[in-house]
Amino acid sequence: MKKLIKNGTLFLNHTFTQQDLLIEDDKIKAIGIDLADEFSDIDLIIDAEGLIVTPGLVDVHVHYREPGFEYKETIKTGSLAAAHGGFTTVGAMPNLDPVPDTVAHFEEIKRRNKKDGQVHIQQYAAITKDRTSEELVDFEGLKKAGAFAFTNDGSGIQTAGTMYLAMTEAARVKLPLVSHVEDNSLLFGGVMNEGVRAKNLGLPGIMGIVESSQLARDLMLAQKTGVHYHMCHVSTKESVELIRIAKGHGINVTCEVSPHHLLLTDSDIHMDNGNYKMNPPLRTEDDRLALIEGLLDGTIDMIATDHAPHSEEEKQDSMIDAAFGITGSETAFSLLYTKMVKTGILTLTQLIILMSENPAKTFNLESGLLEPGMMADISLFDISHEQTIRESDYISKGKNTPFTGQKIYGTTIVTMVSGEIKYDNRKVE
Repeated sequence: MKKLIKNGTLFLNHTFTQQDLLIEDDKIKAIGIDLADEFSDIDLIIDAEGLIVTPGLVDVHVHYREPGFEYKETIKTGSLAAAHGGFTTVGAMPNLDPVPDTVAHFEEIKRRNKKDGQVHIQQYAAITKDRTSEELVDFEGLKKAGAFAFTNDGSGIQTAGTMYLAMTEAARVKLPLVSHVEDNSLLFGGVMNEGVRAKNLGLPGIMGIVESSQLARDLMLAQKTGVHYHMCHVSTKESVELIRIAKGHGINVTCEVSPHHLLLTDSDIHMDNGNYKMNPPLRTEDDRLALIEGLLDGTIDMIATDHAPHSEEEKQDSMIDAAFGITGSETAFSLLYTKMVKTGILTLTQLIILMSENPAKTFNLESGLLEPGMMADISLFDISHEQTIRESDYISKGKNTPFTGQKIYGTTIVTMVSGEIKYDNRKVE
């Protein structure tokens, strides 16, 4: 089957150009001018006039909750939410029940992903048994089963010896080790960033050194082992500087930042509201500015949502009792376009690269570019018209975000995965 996207502004070779794009079955067949004149047997035409046409976005950090926590999210609802946000490839975290810490558990989750996934789902395997123990998993066996990386996301690895051995194994099988950086001994029951706002709200704080102290340990271990070490959701200025220094010393480290840490600070928390409880927490304005600087100078490699859906009951109480986490798949691109591109902090080119090409390259995924022969993973966005983020539009089961009600540009119009339309917010010819 052939599909033609015409009259759109395509993101090609880091520039924008008015061209058509032809899809045959699951691949990009051709890119050029007036392709309808060259190819007569086209089955479907999508008029993208006024829209930008980009590679499908890549999000290496999502939580789909299945198996074990389907009341929060399922593979189907989570991956449909990803398509709603323009994402065509995601990396699904392993904090599930059962944890993908054995080949059998991993293969069962992989089977579910294939059956119900609406986008390409790359599945993480755990680093240790049950994700919180000190016993390493079978790295080689899990790689053969299809793991694209290893992580205990949601839990930091508390013992340096365990982390060293895990890095050694990950380096041996040549896959990234992805770290949730958090020293539990420094948490002291905190629920938001330690600072004036936490004190005013009467809430226990989380110090920045919870993150940066364990990161410093990990970077030295990464230098020793030579592993590709990737840090999840960097949030503090100290962490940015540590990663900058490590890269300068040739350590093979990459990292991601989440949209909420770029857009919000603890000063935005005006009351005890569970929707502002996330891990790591919203930090200070100095931290936020350091994250932006890290994006601009290449210290931070990509943007990843950390899409973490929860039920309404789990987020409606005080931050003391609420679950950690914020959704992000459906709002990330539009919020970042509105608040960072339209304000001149990032260019649209930079944003697209940070959300497509860079994560794909970092994790060796065959996506992130519009080129003939590539998989037809394509997103169409409207950056010209203002919309409102409405809870009724969410496809995810999770509604836990403080961004509902905001005015945004950059809404997703069409998302295609392997040439199939998975999200469609317009009529096609």
